[in-house]
Amino acid sequence: MQLNNKVSVITGAASGIGAACARKFASEGAKLVIVDIDESKSREVAKDVDGIAITCDLNDPSAISNMISEVEETVGPIDLLFNNAGIATGSGPLDTDLEEWQLQWNVNLMSHVHAVRAVLPGMLERGEGYILHTASMAGILSTHDNLPYAVSKHAVVGLAEWLAFTYMHRGIRVGLLAPLAVRTPMLGNQADSEWANQAGGPIKEAEEVAEQVFDSIVDERFLILTDQIADKWMRQKTSDPDRWLHGMNRLQQRLDKASNHEN
Repeated sequence: MQLNNKVSVITGAASGIGAACARKFASEGAKLVIVDIDESKSREVAKDVDGIAITCDLNDPSAISNMISEVEETVGPIDLLFNNAGIATGSGPLDTDLEEWQLQWNVNLMSHVHAVRAVLPGMLERGEGYILHTASMAGILSTHDNLPYAVSKHAVVGLAEWLAFTYMHRGIRVGLLAPLAVRTPMLGNQADSEWANQAGGPIKEAEEVAEQVFDSIVDERFLILTDQIADKWMRQKTSDPDRWLHGMNRLQQRLDKASNHEN
């Protein structure tokens, strides 16, 4: 898919990967719609890419529906939907409130579902469209500490896979971005943490990831990995799950010791 003159909606586009992708897509001629809960930063990015900004609380299904309707009425049919927004708060099953579980489920997964339900009928009618989902390697390999994030991102992987094989023959292309650590506001000070050094893998810049995302759209590839080591880790997990789990547990023990030392 070429992006020139394509109406492209990116959620979570006020910063990080979303903002970097917006700038890259704009340089390729796309018509950008910047969607985020942060109104001020959304407007800044929209100004940079000559697009429009729409403030949207992705925890609210009606807000998502209204956002899609506004785009179609003011810009035109949506060619590319990039469900990129996400949140990453929480810890284990015993010390994360159920309200936090629900919030992450709503934003990290259900916002994708609501947006897809809004754009998919038009895409199917036209016989073309592109839907891109940001998950995380946490959705494929899991992650230490933040259980709600890992669970919700696993669900995003399942959603993207199902959409891909169900609608491929009807002209709908689906992509799944599964980054390792990326230097964004979400990563914050974890960039220099024990987790990043041992479990997060090589840290990428958002602009590097944007180039990878763009290349995958042009080539219409499903899985977008930000570092080759992720492919190696995936193969290790699938070839010997028990060995992989024992390795993850050893890393957890090291992280526990590092945390106790810091405290």
